[in-house]
Amino acid sequence: MSHARRLGGGRTIAALFTTALLASTTSFAQEAVQNREDGVFADRIVFGQAAPLDGPASALGLGMQLGIQAAFQEVNAAGGVHGRQLELISRDDHYEPARSIDEVRRLIGQDKVFGLIGPVGTPTSAATQPIAMETNVPFIGAFTGAGFLRDPKLANVVNIRASYDAETETWMKLLVDERKLKRIAILYQDDAFGRAGLSGAVAALERREMELVARGTYQRNTTAVKAALLELRKANAQAVVMVGAYLPIAEFVKVARSIDFDPTFVNISFVGSDALASALDGEGEGVIVSQVVPFPWDETNPLIAAYQAALANVDGEAKPSFVSLEGYITGRLAAMAIEEAGPEPTREAFLNGIRKRGSFEMDGLTLQFGPEDNQGLDDVFLTEIGPDGAFRPLAGPQS
Repeated sequence: MSHARRLGGGRTIAALFTTALLASTTSFAQEAVQNREDGVFADRIVFGQAAPLDGPASALGLGMQLGIQAAFQEVNAAGGVHGRQLELISRDDHYEPARSIDEVRRLIGQDKVFGLIGPVGTPTSAATQPIAMETNVPFIGAFTGAGFLRDPKLANVVNIRASYDAETETWMKLLVDERKLKRIAILYQDDAFGRAGLSGAVAALERREMELVARGTYQRNTTAVKAALLELRKANAQAVVMVGAYLPIAEFVKVARSIDFDPTFVNISFVGSDALASALDGEGEGVIVSQVVPFPWDETNPLIAAYQAALANVDGEAKPSFVSLEGYITGRLAAMAIEEAGPEPTREAFLNGIRKRGSFEMDGLTLQFGPEDNQGLDDVFLTEIGPDGAFRPLAGPQS
């Protein structure tokens, strides 16, 4: 015979206790879920990307997207991070600041992403990083070397690549120190991105007691470069350093060579090397591009072997490129930082973990951060387009 005391309606005290305990447990579970950061779910963590996925700079946004997806899929196939899968939502900002602001607000306010990853461009980053800062959202791996993002006071910013100042200094080591050229001109996109490269080039020449012999500009998202070309040719430049996207740069080089103006052409990494070589359509031999990640075709490099395998798994027809490799490194760092942040990651723990851990090893590539250093890599590599249209290393890395 049961000795459980019965209450009205046939319920026992034990049953009532069990019901209360279940309700309490459910309440605590719901509260735990409610207290999770945006973008953190029971089975996944969601990142957002605002980048050009269409238009003249689309190869850059799509390349970063592909690389991040390759890294995330690699991690997910191995069980994810603390049992959660990594997910990427990408939105097209057309490489325009106003559109980028709208898309970032959607990613943060509507999609509720954990962090922003792989944004492309200086003017777009200048417009959107403050939004991320105001909402305490991590801003990870921007495809730009702009100096303002290297400010250690920007606690939500994590950079992967070397700065534009480092790239422009490497240019001048080659052109002035090694090749002894005296007449250096510049073509740059007339916006925050172009002016960042201009500033670096001017400073690098000033350190050598030199100055630019001419400056030419073009407008973002156009290929209107002919007026600038005539200005630089008139200056009889021996080298033209270039701060722009692949379509206008390719147009400049092709038209320049068609009128027998053939100085040494040197491009900043943002140009998108593979897209540039393709747009040059066989007319790119000798064009130099500075790079901020290792050579993506060097299969003897363990990182490159892992990257190529991950790339093939996410898209069997994708070809290695500098841009997607940068995206891959960015995605792997995000995964490692999530791991560091623990089973219930917060944005604060994610960012603090990067600063406190400092060193992140990726198959022989080391990213180094610190309390006053939000940039993981410092090396710059020089590459050159060969007669077959493929890139080849021109020199080793220079810090």
